[in-house]
Order: sequence, then C-alpha cells, then structure tokens
Amino acid sequence: MNGAPPGWFARLKLDWYLVLILAVAVLASVLPARGDFAAGFGWFTKAAIALVFFLHGARLSREAVIGGLTHWRLHLLVLGSTFGLFPLLCLGLVALPGWITPAPLAAGIVFLGCLPSTIQSSIVFVGIARGNVPAAVAAASASNLLGVFLTPLLVTMLLQAQGGVSGASVGVIVLQLLAPFVAGQLLRPRIGAWVAAQSKVLSKVDRGSILLVVYGAFSGAVVEGVWTRLDGLDIARMVLLSVVLLGALLVITACLARALGFNKADEIAIVFCGSKKSLASGAPMAAALFSPAVAGVALIPLMIFHQVQLMACAAIAQRYAARADTHADSG
Repeated sequence: MNGAPPGWFARLKLDWYLVLILAVAVLASVLPARGDFAAGFGWFTKAAIALVFFLHGARLSREAVIGGLTHWRLHLLVLGSTFGLFPLLCLGLVALPGWITPAPLAAGIVFLGCLPSTIQSSIVFVGIARGNVPAAVAAASASNLLGVFLTPLLVTMLLQAQGGVSGASVGVIVLQLLAPFVAGQLLRPRIGAWVAAQSKVLSKVDRGSILLVVYGAFSGAVVEGVWTRLDGLDIARMVLLSVVLLGALLVITACLARALGFNKADEIAIVFCGSKKSLASGAPMAAALFSPAVAGVALIPLMIFHQVQLMACAAIAQRYAARADTHADSG
C-alpha cells in the first residue's frame, strides 16, 4: 500500500501533447490563417486528414477485431455506450439552460458524444487496472473502425437541424474519411510490418497532422469571432460538465457490467473503453465535418474532456489495480 500514492500521483499529470495542442490554439488566436494562405492551408489540412486516417487503417489489426468477436456481449455493451448512451447524455447536457451549458459549445458537445473510443490510452489503463486487455484491444479497435461510418452519420442526424453540417454532404464526408482508411487496411498486409517498425516516427507524423488540423480549425473560428462569443466562465463550465459527464459514464458502465454478470476484468475493459473519446480521431473528423468557423469551437469540449478523462482514469485504474483479487481473465 505504501507504493500506491506515488503511482497515483505520477499518473495524475498533464498530457503534454494536449498542452502543445492548446499552444497551437493560442497561436491561431493570435496569428490566424487568413486569405489565400488560409485557402492553401485548408487543402493541406485535407491531405493531413487523409494521412491520419490512412495511418489509422494501416495500424488497426483486423485480427484483433475478429478475434474479439467471440466476446460479443462485451463489445455490444462498449459500442452501445460509445455510440448510444454517450450521445444521449450529451444531448441532455445541450438541453440544459444556457446558464449551465454554454450555447456556443452545444455543437461541440454533441460532436464529442458521437466520437469513437480511444485505442492507446484505453488499452494502457485497462492494463494498469489488471483488466481484460485482449477484449479492450478488440473493443477499442472495433469502436474506431465503426466510428469512421457512425460518427459522420450520427453528427449529421443530430446536428442537421441546427445547421452544423449539411445532410447532402454526408456522402462526401464519409468518403473523405473512409477512402484513406480503407486504403490503409487494404495495404496493411504489405506495409503493416513497416508501419509497426516505424511506429515512433509515424506517431509524430500522426500527431503533427492533428496539430495542423487544430491550427486550421481554430484559425477559422477566430476569424469568425469565436472569442467574442466565449469567455473564461464558459470554459470553466465546460470543465465541470466534462467531470459530470465522465462520472455518469463511469458509474453507468460499471453498474451495467455488474448487472449483466461480467467479471471484474471484463468490467474494467467495459468501463475504460465505453467512457472515453478519441482526440486523435476527433480532431481530423471535426475539420472534415464542419466549416472552419465551427470546427474550432467544436474541438473545445473534446480537448477539455480529453484531459479530464486522462486524469480521472489514471486514478481509477490505480484503484482497480489495488483490488484484492488476482484474476484478470475474461469470462
């Protein structure tokens, strides 16, 4: 027990990549892309989005997804939480009075609810918590695979009435995200080993592409006057809403897992995979789904929730790891 607090505090730290993303957002607030430069940067951003989804396709192991299908009850619960319960809770937040939920962030909150789960951090936290890691790999991979289809469709259905996205453009949007993803999957037998060997370099390319997307999105929002519509109190309220939202998801997924008879290892996989949202997928999806003026604002709830989920889940994973039982096999 003496070693638990240092481990708990060691994981309760800032995600420095998120700090870099925030720095890029600040840069865009001070020096936004304008005019011809913004138009050229927009095309460059589209290429970055294609690269991100190509790398996602090349990395995702179909074997992990297919191998996990035998645990279909667990995956249905994770997917139901990710693409069903989460969007419903976000719609509930958006329906709250304006003094609770900032109106300018409403589209971003709905967008947050429609995103797939994380892969890397979900698996890492499940491993720390001594949960069912193979199930987490399969569930998170399946979430991202389906998210390429489901996220654009859900966002379109839920935000079309508010003018966030155009229903007529959903086919183009899905194609923009799906085509490079499928290309990566098709080329995986040829380039999969190389991609795995170059994972450190390619992760920098992947993350660098997301920084470009964030700069372009925030530039468009700043040019349209985002900071005349948002203030520090709005950001503080979004932090509080993120804590409440994550807490609700963690409690509901844990209770459902226990009510349905899953063992502790499976419960851990369900809790972590069913309550998280992917910044890596969300940033390029926002740029593809929304106009530049909307995309930057839509990213704010996601960036806040991302940091909240990392800090909270680090502490929760440590609590799970300290439990008395020693069996982490699936059932």
